[in-house]
Amino acid sequence: MPRGDGRLTDDLDPQDRGPQDACGVFGVWAPEEEVAKLTYFGLFALQHRGQEAAGIAVSDGSGVVVYKDLGLVSQVFDEPTLASLRGHLAIGHTRYSTTGGSNWENAQPTIRATTAGTTIALAHNGNLVNTAELAREVAERGLEADSAATSDTALVTTLLASRPDLSVEAAAMEVLPRLRGAFSFVFMDESTLYAARDPQGVRPLVLGRMERGWAVASETAALDIVGASFVREVEPGEILAIDEHGLRSTRFAVPEPKGCLFEYVYLARPDTTIAGRNIYAARVEVGRRLAKEHPVEADLVIGVPESGIPAAIGYAEESGIPYSAGFMKNAYVGRTFIQPSQTIRQLGIRLKLNPLREVVRGKRIVVIDDSIVRGNTQRAQIRMLREAGALEVHVRISSPPVKWPCFYGIDFATRAELIANGLEIDGIRRSIGADSLGYVSLDGLVQSTEQPKTRLCMACFDGQYPIELPAGHLIGKHLLESVGKRASMPDASPEAASAAVAGLEQEYEDEQYAESEREPAPPLVGSPGGVDALHRP
Repeated sequence: MPRGDGRLTDDLDPQDRGPQDACGVFGVWAPEEEVAKLTYFGLFALQHRGQEAAGIAVSDGSGVVVYKDLGLVSQVFDEPTLASLRGHLAIGHTRYSTTGGSNWENAQPTIRATTAGTTIALAHNGNLVNTAELAREVAERGLEADSAATSDTALVTTLLASRPDLSVEAAAMEVLPRLRGAFSFVFMDESTLYAARDPQGVRPLVLGRMERGWAVASETAALDIVGASFVREVEPGEILAIDEHGLRSTRFAVPEPKGCLFEYVYLARPDTTIAGRNIYAARVEVGRRLAKEHPVEADLVIGVPESGIPAAIGYAEESGIPYSAGFMKNAYVGRTFIQPSQTIRQLGIRLKLNPLREVVRGKRIVVIDDSIVRGNTQRAQIRMLREAGALEVHVRISSPPVKWPCFYGIDFATRAELIANGLEIDGIRRSIGADSLGYVSLDGLVQSTEQPKTRLCMACFDGQYPIELPAGHLIGKHLLESVGKRASMPDASPEAASAAVAGLEQEYEDEQYAESEREPAPPLVGSPGGVDALHRP
């Protein structure tokens, strides 16, 4: 049974939700191994990519069993549960929701039985942007979708299971080319492990070789923890199939690589390698470039744990300013179902982060962080450093200003909430209370990755989305909840479900027409005392 819909977050300030991680996926085909335990430890290495829910599907050749729940990997699974999941292949998932709410029904892997007697389980890292189109297809074909699930993953699983006349591999070759957006899939039936990656390769997916089998994972760090040797990345537009006959590779689309640049900034573990570039080395190099682009006279460089530390080390090396730990992070607070009391909430990020007073007192400090979303977290950090006796606080950010939301698997704030969308850099500096503020340039970040600019998705920084987005209401985390409410599913007919999607389309068209007919709004006038509201800290 579900443990409850607690709010889980990776943020230092529970009230300032930053960029939430993409999901993590893992798969293993290894007869004579304890595949559930291997998957558990693989997911453990990918816990940073999603903390809302976790699940494992396993097959012994005769059937597929799924166990999933809300919570961290260590909360969902225990020794007896893992011992009961026996088989020769398994897939696993650790979730942060980007389509569909945070509830048990949307936890993964999703599972569907076919009329041919086989079962398909699927785990997804990424986010599709043509979810409404897929929902319409499922409705119009009268397919029996999971009435409780409202994720793009559930739709894909339904479509894969809708062709009992085809093998799973053949059904995937038919379905995958119709998907738009970011997807790194691991899926399985009773005998075969599959892995597939979207033509742009937005989210990472890698293949590893074990002594007695194969593994696929979101990051190389997950291969390391199960003793698998890295073989190669799953190529964009490729599907792999692994069974007793070995490994097969098929192309379902022409590759157009656009790997996520934010993986290098924040999402991936420092000990992971993406496209041949170690993430730790890339972050240290970003710090060096920050020091060149935004030098400052200071006494100490500190990094915000954990993702700011490698860049802080690079900044210190390049600038010659000593590096030191300046914050202590409480690793045992973690993600919790227990919400802080009002008194603790008022203390802000002290719940997870506390300055080392003896280190920062009387010093001019350079603080390195990975990104600024709303600015609340940085504002609290700076206030704490000043209270601890810091003379000056200079903030350096190891990514360019985040001005655009991501639709490919990272749940950023909305564009209206992004502080860099409404303020210039000096306005942001004043808002967070820093003595100076500098972001690494987009070119500097790209060069640190050692990847060609043409092979990277930088949409959150430059607004150039490599995969075309649908208009208006036809995108968003809770799209399928909206469709479901309109159609009163599961009792609605296929026609009613299809009409629900069409209703959202018509709403958007009506809004666009109304917008074009509307007279220009009069200029806003600030009320007394509120003229500088947008610019005050």
